[in-house]
Amino acid sequence: MAIAEAGSLLALKRRARKINRVLADKYPYAHAELDFRNPFELVVATVLSAQTTDVAVNQVTKILFARYPDARAMAEADPVELETILQPTGFFRAKARNVLALSTRLVDEYDGVVPGRLEDLVTFPGVGRKTANVVLGNAFGIPGITVDTHFGRLARRFGWTASDDPVKIEFDVAELFEPRDWTMLSHRVVFHGRRVCHSRKPACGACPVASLCPSYGEGETDPVKAAKLLKYELAPGNEALLEKLLAETHRAAEIRMESQRRPG
Repeated sequence: MAIAEAGSLLALKRRARKINRVLADKYPYAHAELDFRNPFELVVATVLSAQTTDVAVNQVTKILFARYPDARAMAEADPVELETILQPTGFFRAKARNVLALSTRLVDEYDGVVPGRLEDLVTFPGVGRKTANVVLGNAFGIPGITVDTHFGRLARRFGWTASDDPVKIEFDVAELFEPRDWTMLSHRVVFHGRRVCHSRKPACGACPVASLCPSYGEGETDPVKAAKLLKYELAPGNEALLEKLLAETHRAAEIRMESQRRPG
């Protein structure tokens, strides 16, 4: 590596790690937004999350896991009944096939236990590197970078990568951070992408990392107008929810679920 390239990489690392520290301060309650109690529930929920929202998946999995609590029960599910439960997540027929095949393989080859190795996980139906890293990082405590659409978009805006390929993005970003930071970095970046750094109109004027972002100015820079673009607990009117999340970070997932519960 040339000296100039080495210097550029060092500067990029320093800026990237500053961004991570700022996001850690901004979102001390960042967490996996898919609800799960064990590795099996997480791998299934992540497979179901393709092309839909985590909120929709969480509503479905509450019913799904009450009916089929483990791999053995899921492997024996009636396909039509499974499709009916999964319908709100979209692409439900393909997802039902994947979940059935995944559960059957778990039972046949792993005694119903989700393996804790990436090279095993990516061989399951519907499971790619993104899903594998979600499961490893959040269910097994094994560091992983989760590259979803939000993470990829922000990694490019931050100048961490120039690629659109999820695997290349994962490897580019991994060079900038210590492995111990990968899982929480993924949560923070995704949180920021959903709340502030939107795809079509990022709220640049309300962004805590604006001074570190090479893409500042792509969105609304006026602070007042930008504040109106914020979503979820940062959105105007959600001050009480944000205060509760900041005060009880250890209960963030539970508090989020309570806030999304429909009245009645």
